[in-house]
Amino acid sequence: MHTLEGVTRSDQYRALGLSTFAFTVCFAVWTIFSIIGVKIKQELGLSDTQFGLLVATPVLTGSISRIFLGVWTEQFGGRIMFPLQMLITAVAVWLLATVHSYEVFLIAALGLGLAGGSFIVGVAYTSRWFEKERQGTALGIFGAGNVGAAVTNFAAPFLVVALGWEGTAKVYALVLAATAVVFYLTSKTDPVQQERKKTGAKPVSAGDQLAPLKNIQVWRFAIYYFFVFGGFVALASFLPRYYVGAYGLPLTTAGVFAGFYSLPGSVFRALGGWMSDKWGARFVMYLTFLVSLVLLFVMSYPETSYTVVGIHSPISFTFGLNATMFMVMTVILGFVMSLGKAAVYKHIPVYYPHHVGAVGGLVGMIGGLGGFFLPISFGFLLDRTGVWTAPFMLLFVLVLVSVIWMHVAIRRMEHARHPGLKGEKYLSDVPDEPFAKSMP
Repeated sequence: MHTLEGVTRSDQYRALGLSTFAFTVCFAVWTIFSIIGVKIKQELGLSDTQFGLLVATPVLTGSISRIFLGVWTEQFGGRIMFPLQMLITAVAVWLLATVHSYEVFLIAALGLGLAGGSFIVGVAYTSRWFEKERQGTALGIFGAGNVGAAVTNFAAPFLVVALGWEGTAKVYALVLAATAVVFYLTSKTDPVQQERKKTGAKPVSAGDQLAPLKNIQVWRFAIYYFFVFGGFVALASFLPRYYVGAYGLPLTTAGVFAGFYSLPGSVFRALGGWMSDKWGARFVMYLTFLVSLVLLFVMSYPETSYTVVGIHSPISFTFGLNATMFMVMTVILGFVMSLGKAAVYKHIPVYYPHHVGAVGGLVGMIGGLGGFFLPISFGFLLDRTGVWTAPFMLLFVLVLVSVIWMHVAIRRMEHARHPGLKGEKYLSDVPDEPFAKSMP
């Protein structure tokens, strides 16, 4: 564990506050296509599959970039990497306003996607400022920057009405660039980088940082994140389109309804971190998956008319969710997914304190790829089935497979370690010792 000698509470709060604010802005930028993409779809006459690809493309860059951004942050520090990443992204967002063809939109979206890589930069930077016992809560608070998706869903529709989608993109670019400057001028170098400067020690090599990735446990964490984060990003981008198409709502109302999902899906991540510190991350994952199963089963059920042969005459009735009922269920879903996102990242600095950037980067990348592949799958399912609730059927199957796989893997692991405790139901998930700094 790195030393926190000389680090004050003020230093910790400064690092956490700045990282959370910067991540919020980056996440708002990362999901901008959920709003302006609707206008672009209308202007270019895109199919649902093409629209899904456009929305998902920034997620692809944001996902893949997490591996190398995580490694570089471990080597050079978040005070350098965070502003650099934001400035490069701001240029891509500004150039977005000059594009007029679908193919070039996809290319511009790749550059915009770097905003998603900010997550692992913030995780690596923030975790270095806190003790192990407080990292779950701190990273949960930082992760609440996902609320940037709600900011976009609430605010961007009104900006589009006032300035057009091109003007909205320029406003986002300017805000992101300003955030980069503010972060660099007001942040401090993290304790690990300060210690390296004092001792002259060299950064850990990329090879050593990537060593834990051979552990199947790391990939298990990544699969959890595929749903709780990838699914969150996919739904934050897809829901405005769903409300417009399935319920005929105007874009402004659809954006607000989608924001109601994104808001609890973000701000309660801090609660998820606290719960993981107190009761164990594994318990929180079970809670997330089981509640999600129930919700997604109902949400995936298409509006259906039934006729029952009654005693005196046929009895007909219809089952379906209206827009308000559906929105309420998305709020609950967003809440439990928020808890799950924090629980996944509680594991990483505890098990791998010297490899947070690499391990967190891989987990974030797989989760982000969920945000890439799921919107494309949503569009494909809509085009092929013509059923509006088909995307939620896919999510239901994904969660069902995940919770079964998780439970089987956990029970096998516990039985292998303690054959005499087959009836044990305690769900704590804290290792006896963290992953060694150097592989044997």
